[in-house]
Amino acid sequence: MRLLTYNIHKGVGSDRRYRLERVIEVIREQNPDLVCLQEVDRNVRRSRFHDQPALLARHLEAKAHLYQLNVPHREGGYGNLILSRWPFHNEYQVSIRHHRRKPRGAQLVVVDTPVGPLHVVNWHLGLREKERRWQALHLLNHGSFLEFGHLPTLIAGDYNDWRNTLGKHRFDLHGFQQATAPIRRFRSFPSFLALAALDKVYYRGDIDIQHARIVRTPLARLASDHLPLVVDFHLANPAEMADDAS
Repeated sequence: MRLLTYNIHKGVGSDRRYRLERVIEVIREQNPDLVCLQEVDRNVRRSRFHDQPALLARHLEAKAHLYQLNVPHREGGYGNLILSRWPFHNEYQVSIRHHRRKPRGAQLVVVDTPVGPLHVVNWHLGLREKERRWQALHLLNHGSFLEFGHLPTLIAGDYNDWRNTLGKHRFDLHGFQQATAPIRRFRSFPSFLALAALDKVYYRGDIDIQHARIVRTPLARLASDHLPLVVDFHLANPAEMADDAS
């Protein structure tokens, strides 16, 4: 199975031009089964009032999709989007806004993969370290997360964790491992000269990570201010998990 996580910057590339078709082509070239996107616009002037969630779902032929509007702007705004080759069994939207900081959110879905259920989280964390630590702890203790915490779990997105401290301060204590380490191999921002590893994946449970990489094609360097992250994995004990879910 393949997961792609990507901050698409509302479809505005490193050349400051709005071209959502470039984002679609970058994603399509990687042929992912699951797609976690951040900064997806809907009904905003800068992106021609496009319904980006609907356009992305249609062009990428998603079997299931879930949009979360985090930052309102007049009649629209931007937020997170999950696309899947397989249907969702459960889906939740969780606010992770810290005090009066910019609104942030996390999406939680249980995906009915061909080999068993998979718990996937897509989010976009804040710019301050204290804010990010609170957001991580809030999610990990949230009832919607704990309900399916026994399933194999992937937490993907734009962590904004440029110092890479959330692992030791939050995720290690909850049994998570980082798929995107060492961070020198996963620099994703800014796309034209990537220096910071902001886009990450943590995982827990019966998941075998086969390969993780940053997409550094010429088109990817142009399509957004972030580069996409791709993680190939499989569920280690699918038969046992299917029995548990039945």
